[in-house]
Amino acid sequence: MRQALWAAPIQYSPAPTTGFTTGSPSPYHEPMTRRFLGSQSLKGRGALSNPHVRFESTSVEKTDDGWYQSEEELTTRLPQTVLPDRAKSVIATNNSPDVGFEQSINPYRGCSHGCVYCFARPTHAYLGLSPGLDFETKLFYKENAVELLRAELAKPNYVCKSIALGINTDGWQPLERELEVTRGILQVLAECRHPVTIVTKSALIVRDLDLLQDLARDQLVSVMISITSLDSDLKRKLEPQTASPQARLKVIEHLSAAGVPVGVLVAPVIPALTDHDMESILEAAKAAGATSAGYVLLRLPHEVKDLFREWLAEHYPDRAAHVMSLINQSRGGKDYQAEFGTRMVGTGVFAQLLRTRFNIAKRKYGLGQADDRHDLRTDLFRPPAANQAQMTLGF
Repeated sequence: MRQALWAAPIQYSPAPTTGFTTGSPSPYHEPMTRRFLGSQSLKGRGALSNPHVRFESTSVEKTDDGWYQSEEELTTRLPQTVLPDRAKSVIATNNSPDVGFEQSINPYRGCSHGCVYCFARPTHAYLGLSPGLDFETKLFYKENAVELLRAELAKPNYVCKSIALGINTDGWQPLERELEVTRGILQVLAECRHPVTIVTKSALIVRDLDLLQDLARDQLVSVMISITSLDSDLKRKLEPQTASPQARLKVIEHLSAAGVPVGVLVAPVIPALTDHDMESILEAAKAAGATSAGYVLLRLPHEVKDLFREWLAEHYPDRAAHVMSLINQSRGGKDYQAEFGTRMVGTGVFAQLLRTRFNIAKRKYGLGQADDRHDLRTDLFRPPAANQAQMTLGF
């Protein structure tokens, strides 16, 4: 028996007095305690279930209590709840040797794009929420991101390095159309002449073409458009709320025509499901105006491996075993390996074949190396005006 859920439009709630950074149980969790149970394919959603939160000592399972449920009570959609994240800082730093950047900003937690493979899903567990359907429907935005960014860029010891914008979750996901948190961040970066790199699979980025053109004139921005497959039907199952492959190619065309450096990221490459599209994606992206290319082999950390296996069994049962076999061959016999240097591209015969195919196609279509996109100018940086920085601190 499937559990019935309440139906509601997007719900916005006021910010609590404390945020995620306190170390105590998140106050954001309280309005979001009702959780979808069981497994079910829902229109517009990538995940089929809400796996157990790995940090919790108890779990909840669905059971049939014998009471009749009418068809009208069965779940057909999930409501989307949106809460503000009163963050204490907005620039995150890392020392990972294989990501190409040291600083990043993520305007949102969770993502309604619903990509079942998203490597950021496990981060929702830190909020006491499931990396499954919760990740797609229980979203958070950093409402004070602009104020925090101004304050951090104004610090006397701040060292300008490229900022990667929207890396964990897409900065131009549907919520951005209304909230414009990412646009506000871009406006500050443009004002301060601060370099920024972007990865997105959203057509909404074209809305900010004015800011991107301004940054591009001084070699302060590069954009990568992520394309997983050219098959629209597969896209609807795999990443249901994202722009179509054709729309993403059109974004590359618009950015290129406007003088904004743009490349294509074939990501993730899923063996025996999307890898056959690799060469076609590079060819189409080059024709649209892309100048560089990169790829990432499917990554399945923590709960993502179970969510992906469940998704495969539901949508592609005839090839599920073959897909996972090739993934295991490329991950040292496991579903995932997290070691630096190999986690992005894998190891083994199949992974080497992918690298060879990619490099041949990249040379054939005259595409540059994607890693170079982080080499932007830093000498033009100017901190925010002193009075503006003070105003954001309430002085």
